[in-house]
Amino acid sequence: MSDESVYAALRSDSSLVVVEAPGGCGKTHQGAGYARDAVLPRGQGRVLILTHTHAACSVFSQRTRDVAAQVEIRTIDSLIAQLSTAYHVGLGLPADPALWARQNTDGHDWLAVKAAALLRRYPGIAHALACRYPTIICDEHQDSNGERHALIMAMHQQGAKLRIFADPMQSVFAPKVYPGGCLPLDWAELTGAADRFEQLDHPHRWNAGSPELGQWVLRARAALQRREPVDLRRDLPAAVTVVRADNQAQRALEFRPAAADRRLIDVFANAPGTLMVLTYTNAATRSLRSFFLRQIPLWEGHRRDALETYVDALTVANSDRNAVAAAVVAFMQSTSIGFTQGAFANNFTQDVREGCVRRRRDKPAKLQELARLIVAEPDHRGASKVLMALADLRRNDDDFRSIQVDGAREFLEAGKLGAFESADAGLAEISQRRTYTRPSPPPKCISTIHKAKGLECQNVIVAPCDAASFGNNDRARCLLYVAFSRPTHRLMLVVPRENPSPLLRI
Repeated sequence: MSDESVYAALRSDSSLVVVEAPGGCGKTHQGAGYARDAVLPRGQGRVLILTHTHAACSVFSQRTRDVAAQVEIRTIDSLIAQLSTAYHVGLGLPADPALWARQNTDGHDWLAVKAAALLRRYPGIAHALACRYPTIICDEHQDSNGERHALIMAMHQQGAKLRIFADPMQSVFAPKVYPGGCLPLDWAELTGAADRFEQLDHPHRWNAGSPELGQWVLRARAALQRREPVDLRRDLPAAVTVVRADNQAQRALEFRPAAADRRLIDVFANAPGTLMVLTYTNAATRSLRSFFLRQIPLWEGHRRDALETYVDALTVANSDRNAVAAAVVAFMQSTSIGFTQGAFANNFTQDVREGCVRRRRDKPAKLQELARLIVAEPDHRGASKVLMALADLRRNDDDFRSIQVDGAREFLEAGKLGAFESADAGLAEISQRRTYTRPSPPPKCISTIHKAKGLECQNVIVAPCDAASFGNNDRARCLLYVAFSRPTHRLMLVVPRENPSPLLRI
């Protein structure tokens, strides 16, 4: 089907239009263009764009700036949280359902179950939403589950026009058993129920960069969709480079290419243009940052896993100074290098435990001053003061310059928690602010594939392309395809000589 056919279908009187398209084939362009055309006069409702990632929110925000006052862009989980907050009493939830969701296993899925049940039981609420949002655009809908989809369909059944975009080959989140009987989205059922089902297949993303790369990405996608390996032995465009490089990392899930294999990788990374180094695990991002001599920063994305773990630890600590100190140490070691047990952590935790009664000199005395902050305030406030003091010491004291922070934004946000009544309240506010600021990655960065979904840049390195990262399963196929489809100009695949991915024929 052509771009013109999709354009016409979106603007037709059809109530439900579903569009399937590979990454880079114009889903966002078509969706944003339709959003601009669908806006109504002020006071007659807004266009609602729902996504599953903040990266996608950022892209839509950039492309609809001219009609920003009439277009609302948010994640579907934020809409669910808003509904759950408004009706929390009837749903049997606390006043802050988003906080409840974070603190409970499968909490966000349970909110979706409850919110969908609310709209089914009280269609008047769905009708009010449909009046507020007469047109709804859903992006990356392959990431939806049955209950999130049911919530959207409830608004559609009350009169909202619905336009759904998806690529089943970008379904990268792990399959799971959802709570409350919630099932995965049935894509075949959805496309069968649509008034119009359209497909896009022209690789627009690569028009200005490397058209031959775009065609190769589509061929690779087709092979992976057929559950066949991608053939790297022949017919590679000039834009695709394959480097064989063995893993010298000593720890599981990390990746550090051998020094003898790094020349081509360095040349590629130092070339002009934007760059993303993509890998599967957070552990591998940190080891790759070390490999690049810490000159390429990590892209932390929207989600802050280390910060959330830190807040949970502070909450459980409940004014136990030893537990608070342990939370600080764990956070430092998860977001930085250099804060080792021998150099820092042992003395710090010992002084907290003993109440800082020992006389210390030189660097231990400086660590003791940090410990005193927690002894004086054994909670999130004291912990925040420690982090702020550490930031100052890193800048101004040679004894602390060996501490190198990888998760810079997480570190900064953790230091701000002390300004709030509780660590949980601080995290909730920081998360809310992050939703609206929608940060973009730096020109060159290292990231996981999950965090890069929805983004693009000129050049991409995928490392390592090994069996541990990309095994013979459908989720790994989707992850590999997402990585392939991020670059507009050049792609480098770093494939170990031992244990290469079975999804590649090499």
